[in-house]
Amino acid sequence: MPSSFAAAAPAHESFSFLFLTDTHIQPELDAAKGTDMAFKKARSLKADFAIQGGDHVFDSLAVPKERALSLFDLYEKTEQDLGMKVHHTIGNHDVVGIFPQSGVAPTDPLYGKKLFEERFGKRYYTFDHKGHHFIVLDSIGLTSDRAYEGRIDDEQKQWLANDLSSLPKGTPVIVSVHIPLVTAFSSYVPVPVKPEEHHGMSVANADEVIKLFEGHNVLGVLQGHTHINERVDWHGVPYITSGAVSGNWWRGIRMGTPEGFTVVNVANGKLTTRYETYGFKSVDPHNT
Repeated sequence: MPSSFAAAAPAHESFSFLFLTDTHIQPELDAAKGTDMAFKKARSLKADFAIQGGDHVFDSLAVPKERALSLFDLYEKTEQDLGMKVHHTIGNHDVVGIFPQSGVAPTDPLYGKKLFEERFGKRYYTFDHKGHHFIVLDSIGLTSDRAYEGRIDDEQKQWLANDLSSLPKGTPVIVSVHIPLVTAFSSYVPVPVKPEEHHGMSVANADEVIKLFEGHNVLGVLQGHTHINERVDWHGVPYITSGAVSGNWWRGIRMGTPEGFTVVNVANGKLTTRYETYGFKSVDPHNT
């Protein structure tokens, strides 16, 4: 953190919160049981609140509306066992019916991101806690061919710029986003035989967003989507990707990262994390 921020920022009370991402809840594969186990373990840690990092359900993209509604109902019922305030981040699998095979028409009242907004509120927003400013972003760009990509749209970028510029100098900022802004994920996997049609593993216009962070006291960016534990420091900001509550989509360990969630401690102007597992055993393991 630049020394100018350390000098300008007042002392703030330390606290902890939870970043739980990629629950991918479904009736199959004991996913609801596993999510409940994770939430009960999380509750026992007595954190101030939780941020849900996206992909609450599996899956709303390609299924009929009735299935999507039942998944959201299952998630909301299970989240009650978390027992704390939860701030929700939208994930790609939380978007309803955009894949044509879903049979959901674009004119449907719950098409796209509307069901998420109905159940959880705004797609991007801010909140404050103990002198820290939290920004939750929507990184799911919907494409003209009924698919998705990682993207922060122009309207949201302008909103973000305005929000950051309104903060008192040195205000500590923490960001949540589903699809990563910064990741080295492509370095860990083979080159695809066929190029992807859409930029789906990271935010395509991340450079435009990262530039907006310059000159601000961003303590960290919390990310999901890839289901691995990863930290990349870029221009003094840690971009921390959390492993998934669902691990390898409820089929065991994902590239060395077991099922779990991230505990975030904030103290003395710094953000530190640790990964907590909760003992889930897949009924159909396919470890990667």
